[in-house]
Amino acid sequence: MLMNLKTLDWDKPTLETLGIPAEILPKTFSNSEIIGKLGKGWPITGIPISGCLGDHHAAMLGQACKKGEAKSTYGTGAFILLNAGEEVVKSKHELLSTLAFKLGPKAPTNYALEGSVAIAGAAVQWLRDSLGVISSASEIEELALQVHIARDVLESMCFQVKDVLDSLQKDAVEKGVIKDAKFLLRVDGAIDANLAILLSFEKYYDFPFLSFSYFECRSADLLGSPVIRPADIETTALGAAFAAGLAIGVFKEEEIFASGERTKTSTTFKPVLNEEFRKKKAESWCRAVKRIFNLADLSL
Repeated sequence: MLMNLKTLDWDKPTLETLGIPAEILPKTFSNSEIIGKLGKGWPITGIPISGCLGDHHAAMLGQACKKGEAKSTYGTGAFILLNAGEEVVKSKHELLSTLAFKLGPKAPTNYALEGSVAIAGAAVQWLRDSLGVISSASEIEELALQVHIARDVLESMCFQVKDVLDSLQKDAVEKGVIKDAKFLLRVDGAIDANLAILLSFEKYYDFPFLSFSYFECRSADLLGSPVIRPADIETTALGAAFAAGLAIGVFKEEEIFASGERTKTSTTFKPVLNEEFRKKKAESWCRAVKRIFNLADLSL
């Protein structure tokens, strides 16, 4: 929060306003360069530390998102970032302007627009720990395939991500980042890894002759655009490995962003709902959200 996005150094006016001496802050580095080595006290000394990224930005690199491409990382919450290219894009739709990644001291800087959903996987924990509707996360599978609160919990994640993506699309089109208001969404995160049965159960969905992954299909349906899930959903770790390996020559940048290799092991979920029904579902969601505004005040 103290860094100037354009200079990539600590912002002096902000430091002065908050009374923070610049000399107590660490030196800033790119995401991919040798910044030190493991010293004494470690089992193996001298190993270079050559990558440093934030959680969701690492996932963005792990998903190899180029300009105009977006990803959503699901965990306790959901974090959606769109690679906005080499210029800082200021949002007019309540999103954050942030860094995507800078892969070397002399490499160009990629910026991003970011929106977040506070509650994703935490909603499943709420069903289990607070309401007692389920005793384990895996039980939500059977309930979600019925008309039950469990389905609403899962679909609420999709609707909230759609809200963020709608804002991303508006900003991206207005700023010329993308030409079309539709783009692919890449998904990853611990919610898939730790709640595999919850979000990746292969069940027949809507059509008895097709097998889908429930969660990604609902996302694709409600977004109206394809959702891509990589074979390796731990893309945060993969992005950190890419950055570190790139700095010491283990990887080449063109290899990381080779779309052909990336998509070979990915699964693409395409929407099957028609546009009219999708629109009605979204409008219904918006009406439901508006009806609970100020609910706490009404109960006083």
